[in-house]
Amino acid sequence: MKWKRSERLVDMTYYLMEHPQQLIPLTFFADSYQSAKSSISEDLSIVKETFEERGIGRLVTVPGAAGGVKYIPKVKTETVTKIVEELKQELGHSDRLLPGGYLFMTDLLGNPDLMNRVGKVFASAFCDQKIDVVMTVATKGISIAHAIARHLNVPVVVVRRDNKVTEGSTVSINYVSGSSRRIQTMVLSKRSMKSGQRVLITDDFMKVGGTMNGMKNLLEEFDCTLAGCAVLVEAEHPDERLVDDYYSLVKLKEVNEKDRTIELTEGNYFSKGGN
Repeated sequence: MKWKRSERLVDMTYYLMEHPQQLIPLTFFADSYQSAKSSISEDLSIVKETFEERGIGRLVTVPGAAGGVKYIPKVKTETVTKIVEELKQELGHSDRLLPGGYLFMTDLLGNPDLMNRVGKVFASAFCDQKIDVVMTVATKGISIAHAIARHLNVPVVVVRRDNKVTEGSTVSINYVSGSSRRIQTMVLSKRSMKSGQRVLITDDFMKVGGTMNGMKNLLEEFDCTLAGCAVLVEAEHPDERLVDDYYSLVKLKEVNEKDRTIELTEGNYFSKGGN
């Protein structure tokens, strides 16, 4: 069956967005739609222009026999600003305040639409880097990790704080919690990662960065390289940060547990050149 151009454009757009960061040969589209490569190239030019105008992302064409086209998710600056403002508004409610200066975020982390948008924002910051794996610690960072990984088209690795028989052989390390200064344990299955992989680590909340630093140390045990750090909310902490290089969307400036007030500002995403 010969596909009409309108049908090709719809199906091609869907396929590209479902396979981000994947190099797709033009012959794949030509064979799928029984069309000439020249027609496919014209179609891709239309998709490319629409993606860029709408702030959906960009299409990169790789020439040569082994080449093709790759969709790279990107978001506009104004889109990121709206997400940051939405997060600040949601997190600013006094009933979210928990003892110890933490914020209740479980409902936001369970919101698939919001997490999908957050994931694309962080993926945009690392879209031009080689990322092989997204890593997080169970349990609250899992939804963010999966959202980022979806837009980078890479697997997720979940570090646990206790050993599970279903994990098989594991590697464990002890690390110092940044806020409580307690010795804690991280455990990861030996089958989770391969030597030499570049890993993006993420979490929902960071005070001093003890958990992030623990994940960094765990990477060394697997002979893997840290590609970057992404955190949804960081707390402004008087103590020295254990992690220096990271992206954050929102900063928790100050909490007053007596008055139940929360002061939030924009994180360092833009100052880090995240868009």
